[in-house]
Amino acid sequence: MQAPATATGGVPRVFAVIRALSAVQAEGGRVTQLARAVGLTQGTTHRLLQSLVAEGMAEQDERTKLYRLSMDFFALAAKAGNPGDLRSLCRPVLLRLCASLGDSIFLLVRSGFDAVCLDRSEGPFPIRSFTGDIGGRVALGVGQGALAILAFLPEAEREEVIRFNLSRVREYGVFDEVYLRTEIERVRQLGYAGRNTGLLEGMAGVAVPICDREGRAVAALSVGTIADRLNTDRMPTVVELLKREAAAIGPKINPFDATLRRPAQSLASSPAEQQFVPGADRSAGVAASD
Repeated sequence: MQAPATATGGVPRVFAVIRALSAVQAEGGRVTQLARAVGLTQGTTHRLLQSLVAEGMAEQDERTKLYRLSMDFFALAAKAGNPGDLRSLCRPVLLRLCASLGDSIFLLVRSGFDAVCLDRSEGPFPIRSFTGDIGGRVALGVGQGALAILAFLPEAEREEVIRFNLSRVREYGVFDEVYLRTEIERVRQLGYAGRNTGLLEGMAGVAVPICDREGRAVAALSVGTIADRLNTDRMPTVVELLKREAAAIGPKINPFDATLRRPAQSLASSPAEQQFVPGADRSAGVAASD
């Protein structure tokens, strides 16, 4: 990482060092390594690092002498980022997609081994979903939104979820490990989840992952509708709209947003209705694959 040629003042140099530290946060960095990264002398880099240490923004391991950004730095960063949480950020998107597509739109967010419905915007068709109303949850891998999130998790996390959730998804009657892994690979290749699994007769859904700056899926935008409205002719248009909105949301996500860690708490004031249960009576309404 090279500092800009015109960045000769103190502040640009400090931020060049901060960025260099962020690139080696996991293992830490030596003065020589960081000096090369920012294009400064070792002496200048050392002085800047010591200034950051004095301000509590960096720390140096006494044994290895490696520098890292400090917890105080991340605590300060947590107060920045997007001023609204993920739900507030996505609300206009849900309304816009619902108006343009004429279908119900869901925002799902990962919560451990589950996906939680963080928000939804109702279309004109009477539908139910795997998660039910806002606040409902379903195992990752069940339904298009939960499958889109699972497919784009880092590999180690994805494998852990698959191992934990296999017995849970089998309750839906058509899942086994081969099927689930085949679906995950299909979603990863296409970039979206959109397939009638047969779980909800006459229904169709399509979803795309919302990824943070590191490419980790933290949420999904999903459309739930009747099968006739999501045919092969219309599918590319719907997918393109979802992908465009998801791509715009990703860079705006605050990585310290409490909603991403504790979605249930952010929904404390939102009543959650009955969620979809395998084998339950569906006569009360039409169900959609979110």
